[in-house]
Amino acid sequence: MIATALRIDDVDAAIEGGLLDADAACPGCSADCTTMIEAARSERLDALAARERYRAREARLQRRAQERAARRTAPAAVPGTPAGPAAQPALPPAAAAALARAKARAAALKP
Repeated sequence: MIATALRIDDVDAAIEGGLLDADAACPGCSADCTTMIEAARSERLDALAARERYRAREARLQRRAQERAARRTAPAAVPGTPAGPAAQPALPPAAAAALARAKARAAALKP
């Protein structure tokens, strides 16, 4: 049945008939028939393995994209703490004080 399906290019019927099973060849098949079945089985198994690798790659890329997007978004605010850029001063306190003194001196020097 498998060999007949393969001869008419009906791979679906061959798979349903047991092409992917470990012992797909019938005992009464000729060497050419057995070779054809083994080659088709090997091709199908290679194709299935490639499809699984592709799916794994797509899942990995999707996971990486989600991780990248999560890193790009701002972290959620912790309850009880201010959030956003206004919560963090632009300058350390000592530098802010020095800047304020310099501005005061500059304002005092202007007529």
